[in-house]
Amino acid sequence: MPLCDYFSAADDQAAVAVLRTPGGPGQADLDVVYLKNVDPVVSIAWLEAIMTGCSYEEAGGRPRAGRLLSEPAEEGGSFVVSLTDTLTTALASASRDDLARCAEPWSKTDELRQLGMSVEVTAGVLEALAGLARRAHASGRHLYCWWAL
Repeated sequence: MPLCDYFSAADDQAAVAVLRTPGGPGQADLDVVYLKNVDPVVSIAWLEAIMTGCSYEEAGGRPRAGRLLSEPAEEGGSFVVSLTDTLTTALASASRDDLARCAEPWSKTDELRQLGMSVEVTAGVLEALAGLARRAHASGRHLYCWWAL
């Protein structure tokens, strides 16, 4: 089960530096949301599409959408992927009601349904990601995902 730790960093170089820290971004003293199996490419593009009202294809085609910033590390196969600033802004500006409205359609995507994520669990994930995005947005940081097997 892959670890998908979502975190904020000042820039791509700082984000990739977590690969030199055993244990990833949590051990690098970064702001982190710890998730398992929430794919930073497919699942996050669906989330962006739902939150912004665009198509999945448009969300996945935006600059920084699931962009691989590093090759998988030799040990553990970890790597870093960027998330879009559009998603960061959408999450940062979302109200609790907005997040609750997005939880249901996001939980019904194939990827999250296969994980067995209920609407309630999905809503909790959205709250955590929104908090991370608010803190990142306030400090001029970007969002990333550290993916490790």
